[in-house]
Amino acid sequence: MATVRTYGEHCAVARALDVVGERWALLVVRELLLGPKRFTDLRAGLPNAKPSVLSQRLRELEAAGVVRRRTLAPPSGARVYELTDDGKDLEPTVIALGHWGGRVPTRPGAVHGSDSIVLALKSRFNPDAARGLDGSYELRLATDRYRIEISDGQLTARRGEVEAPDAVIETDAGTLGAVLLDGRQLDGALDSGAIRLEGDRERAARFLALYR
Repeated sequence: MATVRTYGEHCAVARALDVVGERWALLVVRELLLGPKRFTDLRAGLPNAKPSVLSQRLRELEAAGVVRRRTLAPPSGARVYELTDDGKDLEPTVIALGHWGGRVPTRPGAVHGSDSIVLALKSRFNPDAARGLDGSYELRLATDRYRIEISDGQLTARRGEVEAPDAVIETDAGTLGAVLLDGRQLDGALDSGAIRLEGDRERAARFLALYR
């Protein structure tokens, strides 16, 4: 078993929580759903997790077959963590928890994380409202880059740049979270320059308007 503590039950829910029920474990999975990350990137995405605790969770998840380590090809050569196929199968669970968690009041001082915002775009996507928006979008949240593709009524999102996007949306996680989740007016954010659009501005604005 990946964790030291166990519920000691045959129940499948209990056995799943033996693996991903420790503090920070499922958030590590969330941080890797959009692609591999270095340890420093995981720390940036989970700033309230102590490095020692984060290292322990990664060891446990690796032992459970949820996470693996890999060395990127040259010239990078960086060591990264990524989800295994079993780890990727947790995406619906993470998305469902996000939907349920939307009912829970936000605590004072809570911040929006870049990956969590992009996963919210994915989970709240309405294919009927997005008819005519097929194409590629690059979302720039501070130094983070995301590739968003809409095709055949589906939205896919991964970490990374787009070679020739139809539109670019540039802002920060706090602003985008405020617009999409907290009721800030999109028009006001655009007028103030807090959200900047490039390429097909009309298409990008309509994409953001899906989530108002």
